[in-house]
Amino acid sequence: MKPVLALVGRPNVGKSTLFNRLTRTRDALVANFPGLTRDRNYGTATHKEREYILIDTGGVNADIRGERSGIDKHMADQTWAAVDEADALLFLVDGREGLNTADHQVTKRLRRTNKPVYLLVNKVDGIDADEAIVDFYALGFTKIFTIAAAQGRGITQMMDTILADFPEDEAELAAEEEASHGIKLAFIGRPNVG
Repeated sequence: MKPVLALVGRPNVGKSTLFNRLTRTRDALVANFPGLTRDRNYGTATHKEREYILIDTGGVNADIRGERSGIDKHMADQTWAAVDEADALLFLVDGREGLNTADHQVTKRLRRTNKPVYLLVNKVDGIDADEAIVDFYALGFTKIFTIAAAQGRGITQMMDTILADFPEDEAELAAEEEASHGIKLAFIGRPNVG
């Protein structure tokens, strides 16, 4: 079965940009202001001949205790629905802005899912990535990557590591191999009956 990965984080941290980069599409709208993505957006992606399903989300603002209203509540509800569907969570944060209260609150909620969480420190292009990542160690994640989604920096190593945690099922591989050979057809019956 294809792993399902959900992109989670605050609005405007680069989730849709990463979605477009990984799916090699422009299905997710991208602009330099928060709140453009509102619903879940699904896409199929391939990394080194390995397929997976990616879910883009609108993100969650600082208040995740249910006191939101309107569009922020809808975006958060869609994000948490994607989290429930996913096998693993790609938690994006903004390396330029640094760690903030909202990142801590989202971290607490993600930990309660007991799903693998990969911390992606995005927007490290043009800055010292090692310096940008330091504050984020406080969140306590062990799998941390520095990336620049817009430029594609760090994406290959990140996906190598993430997909290695989801080994392909041998039965699934055999079924795909069989299906790739085309349709097999057999005519069965007595001789000379038409």
